Amino acid sequence: MGHQHVYLSPLPFTGATAEAMETWITAGVAQGEAGALERIFRTNDRGHEVLAAEGYEVERTCWAPGGPEAWTERVLVMRSPMHAQQQAAGLETRLGYAEKKLAALTPPRGRGKRQITDEATLVEAIDTVLKDHRVHGLLSVAWEKQSERKTQYVGRGRGSASRGKRVIETVRYHITRIARQGDHVAALIQRFGWKAFVTNAESTRLSLQDAVLSYRNEYRVERIFQRLKSRVHIAPLFVKRNEQIEGLTYLLTLGVRVLTVTEFVLRRALAQEQARLPGLHPENKHKRTDMPTAERILKAFSDVSLTIIQNVAGEDILRRLTPLSAVQEAILQRLGLGTNLYRQLEIQNMKN
Repeated sequence: MGHQHVYLSPLPFTGATAEAMETWITAGVAQGEAGALERIFRTNDRGHEVLAAEGYEVERTCWAPGGPEAWTERVLVMRSPMHAQQQAAGLETRLGYAEKKLAALTPPRGRGKRQITDEATLVEAIDTVLKDHRVHGLLSVAWEKQSERKTQYVGRGRGSASRGKRVIETVRYHITRIARQGDHVAALIQRFGWKAFVTNAESTRLSLQDAVLSYRNEYRVERIFQRLKSRVHIAPLFVKRNEQIEGLTYLLTLGVRVLTVTEFVLRRALAQEQARLPGLHPENKHKRTDMPTAERILKAFSDVSLTIIQNVAGEDILRRLTPLSAVQEAILQRLGLGTNLYRQLEIQNMKN
């Protein structure tokens, strides 16, 4: 704090923050019902203005361990409608799975149909299903005890009037009703989508809206490590010496830097031109983006090939390159590479 630095960071749902978050969410839900939350809008990929988040802020005093100074920290308590919808969809899925598993606990009588004959066993099985799917308190389950009596002759052989009889009682427990606790489910859905951020910047320098939109547009450092692990596959390293580990790590991090710089340069060029690129989302041919990822940029060139025909002496007599598409040319131009570098690969009568 002595250097007058400014920070903006999300809070984790652990420790004291998790306890405070319950209070913050309760206050946020109350403010939402009263229409007192500040609403923040953004323009989506289709040019439509949509609600990005809504929330409020509180202040608290912070002290650094061993530090002489205290400072005021703003806590931005925000709710994302999109995140809330995703969590609600996940809850709906969990409730559906739980209902099916509960119904399967007590199947009808029949060959190969295992029955539950003890109430304590049924209660334990129900509790396990609710716990596994994290829907405790959201489903109510009712059951009944069913008894079936059969009279049999004692011993073997054909029955007669003089033979003794005995009554055999078979007991099973059957689930009769599985119902959702509508009020509890609705109350839980209201608490979905909330997240807290903290900043020491004054509201005149960083408003609530600017803080939310700035954080959403930041480059996440975690993506670098994700690429290192999932794209260039830093693990496992099949080497024996420390210098091999160090050298291979440098090589892989160089690849990650290329991905990062490529993505940054293209996004910057698109922002300066206020342009968007089509054709980078095969799943949606009409989608245009000004925030392409390096992975999608490289995938756009996956159909490029170089065909080389050589004579008996080993000399190239023909080189054929796949013609560039309009999107590929646009990418190369905005990366500052141009198309001449690409076309130089197609040179006739060139020895290897």
